[in-house]
Amino acid sequence: MQNGRQIDLSAHVERVKRRARPWKSIIALLLAIAAAVISYRASHDKSAFAGTSNLTRQFIIYGTAVLFLIFGSVATYGLAGKARELLEPTAGRAHAAIIRYAILVVGASTTLLIALVLFGVPVAQLVVGGALTTIVVSIAAQQALGNVFAGLVLVLARPFKVGDAIRLRAGALGGTLDGMVTDIGITYVRFDTDGSVMSIPNSQVLNAVVGPIPSDPEDPPAAADGKSGTPGGPEQPQPGPA
Repeated sequence: MQNGRQIDLSAHVERVKRRARPWKSIIALLLAIAAAVISYRASHDKSAFAGTSNLTRQFIIYGTAVLFLIFGSVATYGLAGKARELLEPTAGRAHAAIIRYAILVVGASTTLLIALVLFGVPVAQLVVGGALTTIVVSIAAQQALGNVFAGLVLVLARPFKVGDAIRLRAGALGGTLDGMVTDIGITYVRFDTDGSVMSIPNSQVLNAVVGPIPSDPEDPPAAADGKSGTPGGPEQPQPGPA
C-alpha cells in the first residue's frame, strides 16, 4: 500500500513539474527581456544612471548582458521542449522534432546576436565573416546538409509515415528493399527489414521509388468436375451396385 502511495505521489510531482515547465520558460523570457532593456539603457542612456559611477555603470551593462544570455538560453530550450511536447501527439514525432530544432536554432541565434550587441561587439563585421564561414562549411558538409533538407522534404511531403510497410527501389540501395519504417530522423530513416534495422540516408530515400509492398498473387482456384474424382479431369466410370 505504501508503494502505491509513493507511485501516486511521484506521478503527481511529475504532473506538477510538467505544468510548471512553460511558466518557467515564460518567466525566463520576461527576465531576459528586462535584462536586455536595462543593459541597453545603461549603455546608451547615461542620464538614466546619472547618480552612479562609471565602474558601477559598466558592471550593470555587462552583468545584465550576461543575465540576458543565461535567461535567453533557458527560455529558448524550455519553449522548444514544450513545443515538441505539445505537437508530438498531433503532428507526430518527426514534425515535432523538426519544430523543436527550428526553435532552438532561431532562438539561440537571436539570443547570441542580441548578447553581442549588448557587449558592444561589432555585429556587422561578424555577420560578413559568418556568411563567408557558412559558405565554406556548407560546401564541406554538402552531403550532410543534403540529408537534412531531404529529411525536411520527407516530413512535409509525407510519402510514408512511421509504421508503414513500404518498398524502396533505387540503384544506390542495391535494388529493392522491403520493410517497415520505424523512425524518420533529421538525417536518416530507420528501416526494419525482417528484424534487421537499417539507417538509410534521407537523400537516398528521397531519390528512391517508394510504394507499398505488393501482396503475393494467389493461385486461382481450380475448377472441379462433379463427375470426376480429380479436378478438371476426365469423367471416370462409377462402380456399379454390388
